[in-house]
Amino acid sequence: MKFFQRLEEKYSWFKYVGNRYVLVLIFFAVWMLFLDNYSYLEHRVLNKELDELETNKNYYQDEIKKDCLDIKRLNNPDQIEKYAREKYYMKRDSEDIYIIEFEEEMLEEVNNKSL
Repeated sequence: MKFFQRLEEKYSWFKYVGNRYVLVLIFFAVWMLFLDNYSYLEHRVLNKELDELETNKNYYQDEIKKDCLDIKRLNNPDQIEKYAREKYYMKRDSEDIYIIEFEEEMLEEVNNKSL
């Protein structure tokens, strides 16, 4: 007991921190912030995952919208032919196709494949 009294005399702030209610409050705060299953640190990790999932959701919703537009466009036979020519390099019997690739594009493809 004398030890605590000497600490209180030496450090004036110790009598406030030494109060049992303050000690319980500090213990509770430390427990909730770091040790509990639903701690602040765990919430930060979960919030980051949630943000990433929402970003993915928005990306895939945009892709679905684009695909729906492509499907609507492909109801027209002329659009089907145009799509086949652009994507799959299809041609008519009397045509020749020349594919021009630039060196920068080829270097980017090689770099992307190596990653």
